[in-house]
Amino acid sequence: MLTVTVRCEATAHPHTGARPLLLATDIARSPRLALRWLRNRAQHIANQLDPPHAQPLRHWLVDEAAHEHALHLLATGHPYHLTAYDDEAHYHLHAEPLR
Repeated sequence: MLTVTVRCEATAHPHTGARPLLLATDIARSPRLALRWLRNRAQHIANQLDPPHAQPLRHWLVDEAAHEHALHLLATGHPYHLTAYDDEAHYHLHAEPLR
């Protein structure tokens, strides 16, 4: 059985042009664990944003079709990205299978 490990990363990119901030990182042992990590991080970020800015992340958190799409991409060796915005920064969630 082929094992796919996935590098996961959450970053904040200030709109001021300042250097991006690494919020969290992990190496997941499978695409499914990477998706779980992305969901946990998305929930964490959404909890810290004002409701209008959190809404896209909250929608993604309950969108099973989006989760299946992310899982398919990761399982077939492709990266997955999710981005949220507020007035101060954009928050980038990224998962990429390691080769």
